[in-house]
Amino acid sequence: MADTRIVKMAQTIARYSLDLKPGELLAILTSVPGLALAKEVYREALTLGVLPVVRTLHPEFDEVLYRYGNDEQVKFVPEYEKQELEGLTARLVIRGDDNVMTLAGVELVRLTLGRQARRPLLERMMARKGAGELKNCLTQYPTNASAQEAGMSLADYEEFVFRACFADRPDPIAAWRELSHEQQKYVDFLNGVKTLKVEGPGTELTLSVDGRKWVNSDGKANFPSGEVFTGPVEDSVNGRVRFDVPTLFSGQPVQNIELEFKAGRVVAARAERGDKMLQSALDTDSGSRFLGEFAFGLNYGITRATKNILFDEKIGGTIHMAVGAGYPETGSRNRSAIHWDMIKDMKQGRVYADGKLVYEGGRFTV
Repeated sequence: MADTRIVKMAQTIARYSLDLKPGELLAILTSVPGLALAKEVYREALTLGVLPVVRTLHPEFDEVLYRYGNDEQVKFVPEYEKQELEGLTARLVIRGDDNVMTLAGVELVRLTLGRQARRPLLERMMARKGAGELKNCLTQYPTNASAQEAGMSLADYEEFVFRACFADRPDPIAAWRELSHEQQKYVDFLNGVKTLKVEGPGTELTLSVDGRKWVNSDGKANFPSGEVFTGPVEDSVNGRVRFDVPTLFSGQPVQNIELEFKAGRVVAARAERGDKMLQSALDTDSGSRFLGEFAFGLNYGITRATKNILFDEKIGGTIHMAVGAGYPETGSRNRSAIHWDMIKDMKQGRVYADGKLVYEGGRFTV
């Protein structure tokens, strides 16, 4: 018998996050450990009259490709992936690998080559999502590898994941609708703001959000979620920022990132750990040194970092910014093969909107 929390999680994803309807085509892309969740989503999708297909993801094969494939092979994108992306109504990605550092030993130049080759797919997916043509959701299945990276036992990590997804509650969908309602208040306020100034340890940054749209991320595109985000005006970002929450990017740990911006572009960057990965990512393409996203983490049920961006960027009392591709639905025009979220704890920080203090100590004051 399946864990009731997995069943609730699957039902919430199918009925709330993706809001599946009869006749829709759903692709479930899952890690092998995530098959338990994929099976329950598949079952729920069939109950709803959906046409679901399942495809497993194997990061260890990517490692083999990057190590032994020639440039042509690394850049090869199968035609069926392009066709699948165009025909889908809904798409679910279930992460949950046996080893979160499978790609840690791959040469950075090879990773960059692969990212550049898949850039058109990323841009097309974002465009379809922004136009309301594709319902896309990313979630996490708890595994020993992720638990170890978080410094937790598997049982504790499972509890952490299911609690963050509200799968431990009697009515998870009602809980997500309540969070959505609360976050919408901040979206409505921020949509009237033109400029933001962020202050904190190692940070003094200004940016414009004039004319951009804020999005309520309430458990649909990301599951779990709990953030509001936008795309800054590309050439408006100036100043410096220090991101103090450790992260993983392409399977490599990166810590204490410091960026300096002038006219929107990163002109100086360093990381206490993983600096080579940082420099390589920033040199991916013409858009990788500009911000594609600025966001407030508002899920106060997620209280600690786990080196998993899906959860860490939602931590209540944080902000995050992403270098690289922006989301078209926000009005962002930045395009890139990467989208790297970097997180800052704001318990000692402040944010001013049009010159007025609106956020302090990790919470909005409006």
